[in-house]
Amino acid sequence: MAKKHKKHKKHEEHMDESWLVPYADILTLLLALFIVLFASSTVDQNKLNQLSAVFNDIFTSGTGVMDNPAVIQTPNGSSSNIQSGASKYMEDQERLKESQNRVDEFIAVNELEKQFETKLTEEGLLITIRDSVLFDTGRADVKAEYDSIADELSKLLMFNPPRNIVITGHTDNVPINTNEFDSNWDLSVMRAVNFMKEVVAGNKELDPKYFSVKGFGEYSPIASNDTEEGRAKNRRVEVLVQPRVTEAGEVIVE
Repeated sequence: MAKKHKKHKKHEEHMDESWLVPYADILTLLLALFIVLFASSTVDQNKLNQLSAVFNDIFTSGTGVMDNPAVIQTPNGSSSNIQSGASKYMEDQERLKESQNRVDEFIAVNELEKQFETKLTEEGLLITIRDSVLFDTGRADVKAEYDSIADELSKLLMFNPPRNIVITGHTDNVPINTNEFDSNWDLSVMRAVNFMKEVVAGNKELDPKYFSVKGFGEYSPIASNDTEEGRAKNRRVEVLVQPRVTEAGEVIVE
């Protein structure tokens, strides 16, 4: 009987191919080196040096993105001016506050607290003067003994850059009909005009073009006309120092 030969199954042997990876890397590096050497031999050396300096500056001493503050874009695409506009407005309001402090100091030194009052409003710095300080009853001429008050106030109304100043006259509701004035309107306007003249004349450096007047007569009271105290408060002259900058940052006066 023939002997049966056992068939030995050949085990598949897998060759270790891990060496192919570093080999491919070496070939890639050699190819890159060849390209660089070729480029160096054909490109103008000065330009290559300049290009190298630029890249060196970028990677070593350039400014990073985080070094710059964020810029808010407005809908129209321009850099945001909202913050700068608000800053200008706040700075202008601060200067008005400083002016108010100077006027308040003047009031305190001259003991005029009962006749003068200052207030910061949305329309500007409002200086209120009771008419008894400036005028006799039914008259529009500034009392001679109070000319110095107008002169002192004129120094406090010096601004650089200049501001628009509106002087307004007010009366109570007691009717007036004299040879000089037909109504409280006429009286209030002339009081404002005469006081403005005294202020401007008291300081030659003031530019009259920034001054204007109004007369409201009895139609803008701040107290009840039913009492003597209320009527006394309504008889007044107001000096309004207007802002130079709106809340949007727009300059009103040039």
